[in-house]
Amino acid sequence: MSMPTPRSLQTPIDATPTVRSGHSRSVPSVTAVDTPSMRVAVASATGTRHAQNEDAHSALDPAVPLFVVADGVGGGAFAAEASRGLVTHLHAALAGRRPTAEALRTALLDADRAIARSIANATDACGAATVALGVALDESMARWLVAWVGDCRAYRLRGTEPPELLTADDTYQNLGEATPPGGSPHDPARMVGNGAVDRPNVREIDLARGDFLLLCSDGVHKHVRAADLAAVKERTLPLARRCARLVETARANGSRDDATVLAVQRRNGSPRALRVAAVGGTLALLLAMLAWLGPSQDRDLPGTLLTTVAQQGMQR
Repeated sequence: MSMPTPRSLQTPIDATPTVRSGHSRSVPSVTAVDTPSMRVAVASATGTRHAQNEDAHSALDPAVPLFVVADGVGGGAFAAEASRGLVTHLHAALAGRRPTAEALRTALLDADRAIARSIANATDACGAATVALGVALDESMARWLVAWVGDCRAYRLRGTEPPELLTADDTYQNLGEATPPGGSPHDPARMVGNGAVDRPNVREIDLARGDFLLLCSDGVHKHVRAADLAAVKERTLPLARRCARLVETARANGSRDDATVLAVQRRNGSPRALRVAAVGGTLALLLAMLAWLGPSQDRDLPGTLLTTVAQQGMQR
């Protein structure tokens, strides 16, 4: 499945209309979109350590099954610029292309160089971002590629099973590398925008109907439990509210960082499958009606009805 080119992404790398970020320190900003094949929602909030939200995420375009969460690193406007630029660059680089593991790695490496150039043209300060993303490989949303650099995370939520971590944080500790002076072993050792990435991580996963793909920044996952993540599966609240509640839980548990969570739930099927099912149901109903009515004086009626329904299904 090739990625369609969304109108909103025909912009240069440093433009920001393709990206959304939270602006309130008290109430997370939320967005949600429903389609026949998926349900998507995102919540994001600015932490108390920052004047602006340095997290960024994809605009929820139902025509583009690519979802990105990025976390700016380094503080200040250039951390925010790095995260926004990364989201924008990935959408632009993958638009109109069939997503593959190599295409994702190339897009992330190209973004690394482009963000570095953009920031270098404005300042000697550095800016970078960690990232996690998911992109659907087929119209049914059953197969996905998940990619990440740094310590943004992706989880799969399925039925009654505990949340499954799909990513491994690129921290100094996990990579077995020496921690820089003044740093922490839990800091990200890989990020996009400052040359600190050589081979981005990519893996393929499946989503069964009803499964969730959950992307989040470390302002969320470092401050919530597995039970908090699993609560996203609950149906008592709209998905957007469940995402907002997860952000609020992280902040109640002491998160002072920017916090973003984006959830994608696979629904019953692709638009084409739903159309085919609808036409099939209509045909079955007509045949039952004809059998109940018995022989008709108009012997061409059954054929006429079937032809009409089939033509309508093709036009859909």
